[in-house]
Amino acid sequence: MYPEIEILLNQAEDHLLNTDQIKNFKLNIASLTHRLETYEVLREREAAIFQAIADQCLATYANENPKILEQVLKHWILVLRHCAMAMLLNDPDFLQQRILGWLKGLSQTHQTQTIEATLYQSLQTHLKQVLSPQQIALLHPFLEQAQAHLLDPNALARSEE
Repeated sequence: MYPEIEILLNQAEDHLLNTDQIKNFKLNIASLTHRLETYEVLREREAAIFQAIADQCLATYANENPKILEQVLKHWILVLRHCAMAMLLNDPDFLQQRILGWLKGLSQTHQTQTIEATLYQSLQTHLKQVLSPQQIALLHPFLEQAQAHLLDPNALARSEE
């Protein structure tokens, strides 16, 4: 559940919410509405976004094994889906627990860092075409969190500390 709303609901069990808590609740509900709208756009446009990215990757990496390109594309579809859910929930821990554990070192293991980086940049470009700047701002922290784990060679060392 949306952590801030859950906290307010728990507080409401003990007492009626005060004016500041009610304002905070309204802000969180408004934020949730914007996040849900963003999630819906991503759901509706996912196929178009990733078809364009797939076409671009096939052109850029024409000599690469198509199975590797397909694998990288599937990983980023899952990444975007999980980032969208983490954004909807406003919960970076959701992303950490659900997906980043298995992503750790994946691109290094399969030596797909260059393809992953290209795909990530293409995803950023295509998202800017379908999302408003406000929607991008909601999603961006979660994409950055995933990107850091996938493409940053130092992420492994930091996450194991």
